[in-house]
Amino acid sequence: MARRLASIARSSYNKGNAGGEECVMGSKPVPGPQGHPLFGNIQAMAANPAEFLLRTTNDFPDIAHFRLLHIHYYLVSKPEYIQDVLVGQHDKFRKSRRDIAILSKFLGKGILVTDGAYHKRQRKMVQPAFHTSRIQAYASTMVDYTNRLLDAWEDGSVQPINEAMQQVTMEIVAKSLFDADVAGQAAVVGHAVESLQQIAGMDFRVQNVIPDWLPLDRNRQRRAASDTLDRVIREVINERRKTNEDKGDLLSMLLSSEDEQGVRMTDQEVRDEAVTLFAAGHETTSNALTWTWYLLSQNPDVAARLHEEVDMALGDRNATLADLPNLKYTAMIIKESLRLYPPAWVLNARDAAADVLIDGYVIPEGSSVFVSPYAVQRSPHYFDDPLMFNPERFSPENEKLIPRYAYFPFGGGPRVCIGNSFAMMEAQLILATIAQRFSLSLMPDQAVEIDPLVTMGPKHGLRMRVKVRQTIVAHQP
Repeated sequence: MARRLASIARSSYNKGNAGGEECVMGSKPVPGPQGHPLFGNIQAMAANPAEFLLRTTNDFPDIAHFRLLHIHYYLVSKPEYIQDVLVGQHDKFRKSRRDIAILSKFLGKGILVTDGAYHKRQRKMVQPAFHTSRIQAYASTMVDYTNRLLDAWEDGSVQPINEAMQQVTMEIVAKSLFDADVAGQAAVVGHAVESLQQIAGMDFRVQNVIPDWLPLDRNRQRRAASDTLDRVIREVINERRKTNEDKGDLLSMLLSSEDEQGVRMTDQEVRDEAVTLFAAGHETTSNALTWTWYLLSQNPDVAARLHEEVDMALGDRNATLADLPNLKYTAMIIKESLRLYPPAWVLNARDAAADVLIDGYVIPEGSSVFVSPYAVQRSPHYFDDPLMFNPERFSPENEKLIPRYAYFPFGGGPRVCIGNSFAMMEAQLILATIAQRFSLSLMPDQAVEIDPLVTMGPKHGLRMRVKVRQTIVAHQP
């Protein structure tokens, strides 16, 4: 009977409920935005998915139902409900088949794409590379590569900060995780990753309805970009296999680790995990840092306090791992930037494997669930003046007052970002190192607009003028 009622709920709409869905008998009706009778809300979603989810969250702060073509979605925004989806009842959801189809085109079967027992196996084999003791060893690499970038900046020059952050984070990930120097190929690889992001983002917006076999530019560009990324990663893997040297990095672990049955990864599995971590490992942090520099340029009082903290903690010497406890405000800035501009602006959709009951609402089997850090973290229900950039939200006394899952830029539950500690340490050290040597100001004619693809970066780039700080007499290498 319950399954019959759920079927009725999936196929009907309550026009008097702002586009919401009829409820299963005895459950609460799920509200939602009004949509087109045939196409649902796909036009609004395609125009700007992040803003559509933000508007929907503001209008329906707990849970909302909407439709994209024939597919039913539920946007869960109340922190307690989010915890239920990501943690409490996570086993009742699976990765969206549509998301898997889009991302697997270039990530293969990496941990970002897979589900179930295979995902658990792969994550368990990758996890040791991100243990605290291991990532702490990468601190000097992060600082060294940042200084190498800054050594090429001329006083008063205009720099494309989004590209600079992409370059340095790419080089750091390659060196830290694969002990490879990709400086000479950074531009090529960066362009490939950007192309794949743009194409995947378009696929998400139109629900992946364009077949891969059509002779379209986007399909040709996807294949070319994927081939470029493949080539770089496979060169690194092949070189390591030739030397058979265990350097204690992620790649060595992937090549030598065994699962509980004593089976090692195949070359294809190594490739998929390496590509996933290489692409995701730098794109998210580079976007986070880019948005942070934009926010600092709009809030000179916060930038001044950042410079003050860095000067006090570092003087004119390089930052080290031991300095992180003295860079508390730097960390607060990054956390607040991640609140306003989380690179992972929406978590990959989850499909309900069975009817799921959350606080009286039924999410029917077969429907999909969205959870959006971007929308929830800008909600006035959980943050005063939510659009204001205020790092003090993350002071020790204030941060503990934020409801769990009102702030979750790295996701949560069993699928929480595997590299979140690596990313936070990297962002903190890069931000402090740049702030130690330079001040940055936004170019007056720079347009700023979000571009919510697989991750969220600035649509028009971010050109900024860099000025050598006079308080630092000389940089000590």
